[in-house]
Amino acid sequence: MRIISRLLFILTLLAGCFTPAAFAADTDPLFVNLTTDDPHRANMGITFGLKQFQRGHPLTILLNDKSVFIGAKAGAERFAMHQKLLADLIGKGATVLICPMCMKQYGITEADLIPGVKLGSPEITGDALFKDNTKALSW
Repeated sequence: MRIISRLLFILTLLAGCFTPAAFAADTDPLFVNLTTDDPHRANMGITFGLKQFQRGHPLTILLNDKSVFIGAKAGAERFAMHQKLLADLIGKGATVLICPMCMKQYGITEADLIPGVKLGSPEITGDALFKDNTKALSW
């Protein structure tokens, strides 16, 4: 019985050696889908992205639904902290996309956008979202 237990233990160890790890690699891209205009929730999503970006993960933030207000100059008072974080991220190489359909829904034009925010499209947004090994989160 003892031999069988040891054999099972060794087989379990060997199986673990050949099983791929289920964690993010050092440079897996992160795609943050931000849908909220709630300042606290938006800050959580942007700050999470920032911390992972600082750890070496390429970052794309998509502003869609009500979060398009965060990317608009008209939101400067309510979202000043968020816009500063986004500007800093853009300046360091992160990508911030915004949903054109959502902009239209809420009456935001391209001229209303803070500097560096790019219009999304099926190609641009899809390229970021479906890049190999990308991890996606939503707020």
